[in-house]
Amino acid sequence: MRVFRFVLSLLVTTLLCWQLMVPQAAGDKKLPPIGSFFNPFSGFWKNAEPASGFYYGNPEIPGLRGRVQVVYDDLLVPHIFAESMEDAVRVQGYVTAQHRLWQMDIATRKASGRLSEVLGERTVAIDRLSRRRGMVFAAENDLKAWNRSPESSRMLEAYSAGVNAYIKNLSPADYPIEFKLLDYAPEPWSPLKTALVVEAMAENLCSRDDDLASTNALALFGKDTFDYLYPEWNPKQQPIIPDTGQWKNWQPAAAGAGQLSLNQSKNTDNQSIKPTPAFETDPYVEGSNNWAVAGSRTRSGHPLLANDPHLTLSLPSIWFQLQIHTPAQNCYGVSLQGVPGIIIGFNENIAWGVTNVSHDVSDWYRLQWADPGHNRYMVDGVAQDVVEKIEIIDIKGKEPLRDTVRYTVWGPVVYDFNPDHPLRDCALRWITHDEPEPGGSIVFMALNAGKNYDDYRKALAAYDCPAQNFVFATRSGDVAITVQGRYPVRAPQQGRFILDGSRQSDAWQGFVPAERVPAMKNLSRGFVFSANQNSTPPSYPYYYLGGFEDYRSREIFDRLDVLKNATVDSMKAIQLDNFSRRAADALPVMLALLDRSRLDAEGKKMADELAAWNFRYDADFTAPPLFDVWFDSCYDKTWDEMDRMESMLIPESWRTIELLEKDTASIFFDHPATTWRESARDIVNESFGLMQAYFRQNPQKRSSWGKFMGFTLKHLALIDAFSRMDVVVGGHRTAPNAMQKTHGPSWRMIVDLGDRVRGYGVFPGGQSGNPGSKFYDNMVDTWAKGAYYDLLFLGSAEEVSTRILGKQTFSPSPQ
Repeated sequence: MRVFRFVLSLLVTTLLCWQLMVPQAAGDKKLPPIGSFFNPFSGFWKNAEPASGFYYGNPEIPGLRGRVQVVYDDLLVPHIFAESMEDAVRVQGYVTAQHRLWQMDIATRKASGRLSEVLGERTVAIDRLSRRRGMVFAAENDLKAWNRSPESSRMLEAYSAGVNAYIKNLSPADYPIEFKLLDYAPEPWSPLKTALVVEAMAENLCSRDDDLASTNALALFGKDTFDYLYPEWNPKQQPIIPDTGQWKNWQPAAAGAGQLSLNQSKNTDNQSIKPTPAFETDPYVEGSNNWAVAGSRTRSGHPLLANDPHLTLSLPSIWFQLQIHTPAQNCYGVSLQGVPGIIIGFNENIAWGVTNVSHDVSDWYRLQWADPGHNRYMVDGVAQDVVEKIEIIDIKGKEPLRDTVRYTVWGPVVYDFNPDHPLRDCALRWITHDEPEPGGSIVFMALNAGKNYDDYRKALAAYDCPAQNFVFATRSGDVAITVQGRYPVRAPQQGRFILDGSRQSDAWQGFVPAERVPAMKNLSRGFVFSANQNSTPPSYPYYYLGGFEDYRSREIFDRLDVLKNATVDSMKAIQLDNFSRRAADALPVMLALLDRSRLDAEGKKMADELAAWNFRYDADFTAPPLFDVWFDSCYDKTWDEMDRMESMLIPESWRTIELLEKDTASIFFDHPATTWRESARDIVNESFGLMQAYFRQNPQKRSSWGKFMGFTLKHLALIDAFSRMDVVVGGHRTAPNAMQKTHGPSWRMIVDLGDRVRGYGVFPGGQSGNPGSKFYDNMVDTWAKGAYYDLLFLGSAEEVSTRILGKQTFSPSPQ
């Protein structure tokens, strides 16, 4: 009997241990192994950090040539002091992984279409689209080009070796908590993963196009009405580079066009999933502000530079602050996880910042298939073979998905797996698929060490994608801006609509020569700036198109244009400006069309509040929600018939405001379903009633703008416990302080280029990617309040400062 009880107890214990050590189903999701996760020696308890937040040892790293000292300040910013750039980059890789390893891993999984390996079948559609859009193909082409530069290749390998040295030292107990929650392990880093990080940013910033929607709109309306509804130039716009006669005698000319290189592979086993195309009625989402003010406009007589890139905000933050000091440079700023060097920052001589150029650099080409199996297609009467690339998507807990992507001379055929997709017979020509310049991966490292304007221009020469407006200033007094990128030479309107893939004449006619890319230095007005608006006025001889911002740029220009005796506080005031030009343009027009005699007491009170509003989206103001709901209702009521159509281009908001003001009898204000013809006045009054009804039905929304907007700072895995849901901020996407529910200024930086360069900055997050660290979100509240930190710019590892938290020494490992 005792033996039986013993055996029974042993079986129960074994079963319980097994149950605790394997993933458990919870509805359609799986929990991590509960025993492992709660193990006090290796589970999530191990991710807790000491109260000081500093506990690092002194590692030995293979490949280091000398000792590297890392000084951590009170924000956990690492200041890297090395005797060579290669050593500095190797330690940068280690230190970045030390704080952001899971973020690096998940970003490259998203870009390469490998989320389903760890998240299961719910991300298959995302992975398949990443594969079919050629994200890995683009990254592989990046790497081919980068490897042709010995210096570039050496830096990428050093960075990867640093990341891998950190990973090698980890035990499963030390894995970041997200690896434990999702029950998988980190894998080695490689230069290809760095290329994937770059391509992820390219997808975010330069993948948008309106080709299909524009084609449908042209077919519906005809050319005259299309031109009336969708003008490409806003007459109120202030371009980045004004026409000063610099291109008066230019005739469009092209640099070499280049060709895509394809690797042969074959597979015919396709499976079908539903596509998830996105459509936005008002195109601006991602963007940024930057400017540089010459000493003629500042109190000190020295330039000031400011930059605040607007991106999707998350925890951990997209940016990682650091300083890199070598005998050749001393640079401070923010980096992207997985990419060596500093992306936005300053050194002892110069400062720079970036905004997205917003040009459309992707086109769709409709193919003429030469056979029923879609293995050949026609170009100028000659049949061409597709190149088939096998894609195998591993899915956690499921059989892999095998897919075939057909590549053409234009690029991949993205949607042919779905016979109902309107782009099923189209190939994507996207500039990021092209091989970049060989030195493209070290552009920022060259900029980090720059000393003057010539160094700046030389560094940018190898940069092509995603195109960025590089603002620049020097301690010696120069201010400049370059609309840097690689831009296709197109005929007027080419690329605005789906192109004919059977004609080589529809191809890009090369690229704009580097010396004709828009740029400006030391403009007489005393400042340069950008806010994702048009790069140039229409007089620029090279045709381009894109999704350009229409409001922030005008407000920033007007503020800079009257600036005198500017200080760092002047720069902060502009970055934090909540004034909306959209509201200032639209509200007076709408109020003039509003029939107050038809309003009830509640409506008159709302109208009075709007009339008294100063067009600022301050967090505690109650008028902004009224205007936003009213304007959105007016916009929707104007274009509702078009909005119900599939893939139809909707006129931009600035054009809608212009019609409300100047063409009140336009046929587009009419509701076809009614027996009378509505005007702008009817639409405005109807929309006001809808606004009233909305707030009656949702009284909790009749609140301050900060509460109404409902800003959230979500963890990358959308884990609420690791998110900040309590942050209240002001701002609006049409104001310089371009805030949205999940988007906003991801890094506010101001640099004073005086006798001693000083930097000020903040981002909504913290240096650590560990939710158990005090440095995970310690800067969020400072950022939300519109405050800044003085950036500790050290001259040596031995410099004394009360802000120094601790030090970490890296040594070469014994061979």
